[in-house]
Amino acid sequence: MKLYAMTDIGRKREINQDYVYVTDKPIGPFPNLLVVADGMGGHKAGDFASKYTVKVVREELENTPLDRPEEILKNIVSIANHKLICASQTDVKLEGMGTTLVVATVIGSTLYFANVGDSRLYLINDKIRQLSKDHSLVEEMVRLGGIKAEEAKHHPDKNIITRAMGVKEEVEADIFEYRLKKGDLILMCTDGLSNMVEDEDMFDIVKSARDIVEAVLMLVEKANSNGGRDNIGVVMAEPLANEVSKW
Repeated sequence: MKLYAMTDIGRKREINQDYVYVTDKPIGPFPNLLVVADGMGGHKAGDFASKYTVKVVREELENTPLDRPEEILKNIVSIANHKLICASQTDVKLEGMGTTLVVATVIGSTLYFANVGDSRLYLINDKIRQLSKDHSLVEEMVRLGGIKAEEAKHHPDKNIITRAMGVKEEVEADIFEYRLKKGDLILMCTDGLSNMVEDEDMFDIVKSARDIVEAVLMLVEKANSNGGRDNIGVVMAEPLANEVSKW
């Protein structure tokens, strides 16, 4: 598996609250790990929330007694949520903090991932598809038929999320399982990318890049050239890289 990840502060923010983590080495029962988190809260709270949540995810993964990927993901998300709430109660500066979370692993040719919030996981091959579902007010409006998907892209309430880590005692993560095929690329990102670059433009950028490193750099550059209104967090993976030389 080929992996690359980076964050960028963007053009408007004073602090970077996005945090990403990738490894192709085993952590507990998972052979690899990909994580994206977009923190929210006061001046340092969002920064702390995203890093702390990823830290707990890694620690819990190393010590989990479970062996089914879906159960493991559900369990570590729940524990990370609880620990983040506890941490927020230890320091007044951390009160009200939270974070989005997308955590993924590829086992054999199967992708497993969990999602809380509006950070995203896309699959790219001959087209781009968003596999995750946004936990946002606007997405709920789309599902209920209140607005059309096209209207959601530029809705004024686009950034209001309905689920996040560290907000409620119980958090419900969406758990996904997807069978991969040759040439598939995984793109995970915070809304600092997805709000600034259209899906079709992401697809074109990735397809024009020589490799995933260049693709990530070009995606970040495009988000910034479009205004860079938020921090940008991006993870890309070529999970079956050993089976295909170029997408």
